[in-house]
Formats: sequence, C-alpha cells, structure tokens
Amino acid sequence: MFTGIIEAIGTIRAITPKGGDVRVLVETGKLDLGDVKLGDSIAVNGVCLTAVELPGNGFWADVSRETLACTAFDDLKPGSPVNLEKALTPSSRLGGHLVSGHVDGIGEIIAREDNARAVQFRIRSPRELAKYIALKGSITVDGTSLTVNAVNGAEFELTIVPHTLGETIMADYRPGRRINLEVDLLARYLERLLLGDKAAEPQSSGLTESFLAEHGYLKN
Repeated sequence: MFTGIIEAIGTIRAITPKGGDVRVLVETGKLDLGDVKLGDSIAVNGVCLTAVELPGNGFWADVSRETLACTAFDDLKPGSPVNLEKALTPSSRLGGHLVSGHVDGIGEIIAREDNARAVQFRIRSPRELAKYIALKGSITVDGTSLTVNAVNGAEFELTIVPHTLGETIMADYRPGRRINLEVDLLARYLERLLLGDKAAEPQSSGLTESFLAEHGYLKN
C-alpha cells in the first residue's frame, strides 16, 4: 500500500526485453533506498513494482505483459522521468489517501491552463471508471494522490499547486499525454458491497440504475 505522496522523481535508465515481458532499471534520485530490501514494493508512476536487484543508485524490476497492457508504462523509454514512492509502513503519515498501486485504467490529458500560480488540468478517464470519480473525492494520477475539483461525465479537473508541480512529473504534462489512473479504494469496495448476494453471480455487470431502483436506492 501507498499514500500517493510522491517521495522523489526517478528516471528510467534501461528497458530490457526478457522472456516476453520486460525488466526495467529505475534510477531513484533522492529516494532513500537504505531501508529497501529485495522483494520490497516501490510505486513507479503509480504502478506497484517489486525490486529484484538493487545496484545501489536504483533498482531493477520486472514488468509483466498484463502491466504493460493495462497501464501507460509502455509509453516510457530510457530517460523518461517517473514518480516514485516506497510502500508505506505502520508509522507512515497518511498524507494522501490509501493507494494500492494497482492501476484501474489509462486516462488522457485533454487540456492544460494556468490558474494563478497553479495549473489546471482537464483529464478524460475511461468510461467505466467515471462512476468512481466524485467531486472533491480522491484520485491517483501517475501515483500522485489528488483531489477532484470538477466532474463532467468521464472528464474531470485537477488544480495542481506549485509544490506538487515541483515534486512530481506533472509539470511536464501536456494535452495528449496518457496517464495511469487509480480510483479511490473505498468507491470500489462500496460498489461491491451494494451488490450483496449478486456479487457471487458470474459475470455480474456491477451496479446499474435498475438494480439501485429495485433495492430502494433510487426513488421515483
């Protein structure tokens, strides 16, 4: 688990094909690796990766075909900057929100404009994730815990303050860029709980308007 508070900006140094998937070398910059052991988890742009080698100034990790297919990791190349966060410990401050490091979908930067000293981004999410994105709710973008400031269908807006721009890779975002999205864990579990016994049925389509009306969650 992670908090969505980025600890350092790292750099992809190598991407090596290996048996059908890839192994990546991440240079970790100012991230303190003194307490990191082989097998520990580090979030790279919001993707939970396992350290399999620790050469000293970074770590190697294996990236599966599933991860390559479900995230924007395939857009990275040697030299790409990435957001880094080590897994939280029981004594960590939860400055953001609970983040699993399991990407739910790939979003796209639609617009960027200055807002005083901050920057306003408009992002389009996959349609199937729109129901989990709420005004003033939490969302993780490339591993960064952020607050949603506006929602319009499958699009939402974020206002990014100067500190976040300086401590993450968001200053480089431009329209057309693909980004990793992870929705709030609570929203996903709430949906599952509301399904009740229907959650055990195969190929459940999740919450629908008819289901909510049938069970008294919607009124005429």
